[in-house]
Amino acid sequence: MDKIKRRRLDILVLSDVHLGTFGCHAKELLHYLKTVKPKTVILNGDIIDIWQFSKRYWPKAHMKVIKYLMHWMSKGVKIYYITGNHDEMLRKFAGFKMGTLRIVNKVILDLEDGKKAWFFHGDVFDVTMQHSKWLAKLGAVGYDTLILINRFANFISEKIFKKGKLSLSKKIKNSVKSAVKFINSFEQTAADIAISNNYHYVVCGHIHQPEIRAIENEHGKTIYLNSGDWIENLTALEYVNNEWKIYKFDEAELLQMNTTAAEDEELDNSKLFDNMVEEFNLLRN
Repeated sequence: MDKIKRRRLDILVLSDVHLGTFGCHAKELLHYLKTVKPKTVILNGDIIDIWQFSKRYWPKAHMKVIKYLMHWMSKGVKIYYITGNHDEMLRKFAGFKMGTLRIVNKVILDLEDGKKAWFFHGDVFDVTMQHSKWLAKLGAVGYDTLILINRFANFISEKIFKKGKLSLSKKIKNSVKSAVKFINSFEQTAADIAISNNYHYVVCGHIHQPEIRAIENEHGKTIYLNSGDWIENLTALEYVNNEWKIYKFDEAELLQMNTTAAEDEELDNSKLFDNMVEEFNLLRN
């Protein structure tokens, strides 16, 4: 952990990690977390995928991500866990506080440059979520299956045909006009509400589409941001020195991750859980 030089961040935003699913790139996320030192962390929904959670699938890397977040808590890092649709069960605990952790449905922060930033997951804009939750859950299972097929296709593409990676879900989304229209409508709706409330920034997740762009209407302008996901894009939002940037995990970091992974102490889930309980007790004291 100490061998990696950590970049200082004022705010780190992560969303749509989907821990507990086959598509989650937990190892890559854990490596990234070890390279940064944030003052504030915004977990902007769908961090743990409670919809698809199964006791039969919870790899060590997924547990390590949770443990590392708790490590940050023990160091005094402010963490806001904003509820999403895949972890909506946590909404009944909105307002819960433990140490530096807060479970909330939205966050409004006054940034150092005097600007206001509004953070929320974004599923409130999803018509499918509002009216056909069973259909949304069915779609989530289908998406996870597509990710598994995608990984197999990438193995063949890279190892046999010596070509680059593919993204089947991206190709499908980009080829379906209704999906593109939904994304554009989602971004515009979020921006319109932000403008009406005089928020300089609106920061969402949910649609797995990393983005930073200015959006205007007849009443004003705001900056719309989306942190993307850790299923396909492997992205996060970083705020430092009054500037927002999209971080994207790249191949060079993958090589570094493979080099340092062997040096990490390998613990089974039981031991990892015991360590987490110890840190939890320290936070309570």
